[in-house]
Amino acid sequence: MTEVTRVPIQPIAKGSLTKLWLGVIVAALIGAGIAYAAVPKGIDVDTITEGTGDSPNVGDVVFVKYVGKLPDGTEFDRSRPLPIPPGIFPEGTPMLLEPGQQIEGFFQGLQQMEKGGKYRLEIPAALAYGETSPSPTIPANSDLVFEVEMVDFMSRADADAKMRALEQAMQAQQAQQGGAPGADAPQQAPQPAPSAPSN
Repeated sequence: MTEVTRVPIQPIAKGSLTKLWLGVIVAALIGAGIAYAAVPKGIDVDTITEGTGDSPNVGDVVFVKYVGKLPDGTEFDRSRPLPIPPGIFPEGTPMLLEPGQQIEGFFQGLQQMEKGGKYRLEIPAALAYGETSPSPTIPANSDLVFEVEMVDFMSRADADAKMRALEQAMQAQQAQQGGAPGADAPQQAPQPAPSAPSN
């Protein structure tokens, strides 16, 4: 018959169990820190001036004034006033708030802004242009910073109706300035409103 050698189990030294659990906790915290660092950064929206109105919804047309800068302060873009008579549309650059119309970080940030507010929007490269920059003034993999004023917003249907009214007013103005078609000539039908420019 084979003989089994018995090894007595040594008692755990006082405090060793506590050290073991502390080691497990520290390892878990380090693992969580590494996992957190690997998660892509999100956008950061800081309020400069509180808005007094609602926030726009996806599908709305927003009117914003903005300045786009690199993290070092170099300006690469700025909104420009619309070349139309004042009073028909709000001031600012119109943008259709839908996925793919702006860079993802700008799209997300606009939804967090209130009418009348001014904001500083910091967008990480992964939610901006990433590796493929549209311009030599924006380096690849660059974070972006925007100062944005949410002037106003309206539904797409309201924006389209205002665009048709603007086109009709412009046609009437042209008619009064001399190129007026005769009373029998058919009026040109208004064209559908173009989609809002993208950023």
